[in-house]
Amino acid sequence: MSTSKGHNVGEGGFLKTTTWGALIAASVAAIAWGISSYSPLAPDNADGDEVAVVRPVEDPSTDRTPTAPKRESFLTDALRHAAKLNPFSASRTGNAKNAALSAQAQIPAGAPLRNANGWKPVSHVDDPNQNPTLGAQGSEEAKAAVAARKISPDLKSVKPEASVDVIVQFHQPPSVADLLGEDVNKKAELPLVKAELVSVKGANLSSLASHANVAYISPNRGVKGALDHVVTAINADIANANGWNGMGVGIAVVDSGIGSVDDLNSDGNVQPSRVVYSESFVNGDSSTEDGYGHGTHVAGIIAGNAYDSSTAYQGVYRGVAPEAQIINLRALDSTGSGTDSTVIAAIQQAIALQSTYNIRVINLSLGRQVYESYTIDPLCQAVEAAWNAGIVVVVAAGNSGRENSWNTNGYATIGAPGNDPYVITVGASDLHNTGSQAAQTVASYSSKGPTLLDHVVKPDLVAPGNRVVSLMAANSTLPKTYPQYAVYPCNITHSACGSQYGPAQYMRLSGTSMATPAVSGAAALLLQQNGQLSPDQVKARLMKTSWKGYTHFYNAYDTHGGSYSLQHDIFAVGAGYLDVAAALSSDDLAPATPGSAKSPVVVRDPITHAIYLVADPGSVWNDSVVWGNSVVWGNNVLAGMRVTGESVVWGNSVVWGNTLNSAYSVVWGNSVVWGDCVIKTLSDGDDGDLDQ
Repeated sequence: MSTSKGHNVGEGGFLKTTTWGALIAASVAAIAWGISSYSPLAPDNADGDEVAVVRPVEDPSTDRTPTAPKRESFLTDALRHAAKLNPFSASRTGNAKNAALSAQAQIPAGAPLRNANGWKPVSHVDDPNQNPTLGAQGSEEAKAAVAARKISPDLKSVKPEASVDVIVQFHQPPSVADLLGEDVNKKAELPLVKAELVSVKGANLSSLASHANVAYISPNRGVKGALDHVVTAINADIANANGWNGMGVGIAVVDSGIGSVDDLNSDGNVQPSRVVYSESFVNGDSSTEDGYGHGTHVAGIIAGNAYDSSTAYQGVYRGVAPEAQIINLRALDSTGSGTDSTVIAAIQQAIALQSTYNIRVINLSLGRQVYESYTIDPLCQAVEAAWNAGIVVVVAAGNSGRENSWNTNGYATIGAPGNDPYVITVGASDLHNTGSQAAQTVASYSSKGPTLLDHVVKPDLVAPGNRVVSLMAANSTLPKTYPQYAVYPCNITHSACGSQYGPAQYMRLSGTSMATPAVSGAAALLLQQNGQLSPDQVKARLMKTSWKGYTHFYNAYDTHGGSYSLQHDIFAVGAGYLDVAAALSSDDLAPATPGSAKSPVVVRDPITHAIYLVADPGSVWNDSVVWGNSVVWGNNVLAGMRVTGESVVWGNSVVWGNTLNSAYSVVWGNSVVWGDCVIKTLSDGDDGDLDQ
């Protein structure tokens, strides 16, 4: 689908996106529980321990509008019970997923440290009904503002005369006096969440919300088939339920522009847009709209808030960090092509705007062929400059995993700047139309390492990228060329969907371009949790906490009848599959110094043909206790240790062949061999791997 054929340069040396095809028509019924809340000590799982669940602390410097102070969460118990039912919660040790997400100190993104240790104690949580902004007189306008914040955005459109079923949640267990005088019809009690199901007229919602013990009012939403597959597979739903949503973090999207879409506005589809800055670096075209349709899709995976899909669609298509701010830096034209110079100019501007918009992450769902060592490649040098400036750079690995013209089975096809050892390079996985973490397999088209010339271990980790549903830029190249991938709204029962029910707001695409923004969103959540993390600390934690329970082998099938025998080795999956909840639960800290999490290189023993890891002397991977190779990459991809101490990499593919094999000279040689054949490994309009 995307004319951006995996981090490669074809005719004219153009830089291309890494979209390729189209993605999962997933479904999401993400419950927006207490996103801006705190919780005191709450009962843990069956062990009976208690863990302090600390919610995100908003940085007042990043929000110009008056807001009600944070309040104690009344949903902690419910969240814990729900987490115990989560099919992924048992895949990690202890209480990592169904308990609190990290009881460590929480520091807002970009905020100065509070007190001596930078913590804001849980005991300092304020009561929203005693908002100091109300003033001594407690003006009616301010009281109304507090009440309005208790009403779910999707209730704002209810007509005054319409009756609607709502769930009213309370700070303390409700009593008869709480709703005294209100014209409501109580239908059910929900003591698990200190709530009641009531029927109320739209005109009475504000009065209902004005009661001191009322915490939040939301519709009695219908539960759909499953949560969005990407969000649940990486456990971002657990993160969102605990309040980690990217608020206050700026993410620069260097891509084909970003269209005007509802899901990137503020909550409730109100202005201002969360796309806070836009600029074009495309020669002769100052428009920052998305003429191609790639950048909008990427931005939705990062930060879409699912406004348009919350009712009319079979799925709820929410991004990983739905409250993050987006900086739109257009570097690709309406065909999805650009040059090194346009991308470098965009990266340069991101660095210049870093403090203005708290830009902590740059997303690069693009790339090209490797022509020289990363140490002299200008594109690689640009991403390193951003990394050294304190910005996490997340790059697509490329979509050349099916390339086999030199019998390499897709190895050594990582593109630039994903070949740079500093950045986080992301491969793509296939969820097989599920939301299960354990169901993931690497996508057949996902580019594999080691990198050409430098032999760097890439990708660093893998995230869902096959058939991902996200935002569509209307009238752009991709949806006009491939209308079959548009995702349309449905009738009221969701039994039929199509253009007769309204215009498509979403479409599905496939590729490492779609996996990359999932990791960018995860990085934003970590930086919201602790704004003092350095890029290397973010990278190291995401890698160490990635899920490693995959099997060694898998057979994939494309939409054209092709089949691929894949193995989950270190050059295919890196450190494993992205796990947001595990990363947020971890308190492991690598050194903050730039380069401490540089990806290692691999060296081949010419006698035994064994391949072993060699870490940079200044990297954290030399710490065998906390950051050892078996801890970060897992024993699945390692086959022991040399007598000199280096870890031996597992595998039985062409990478481990002999010098007589043509693939050997490609992977381990010192020349560049790839031509246009690499670009064509995932063709325009390719729908990715079959969900078998």
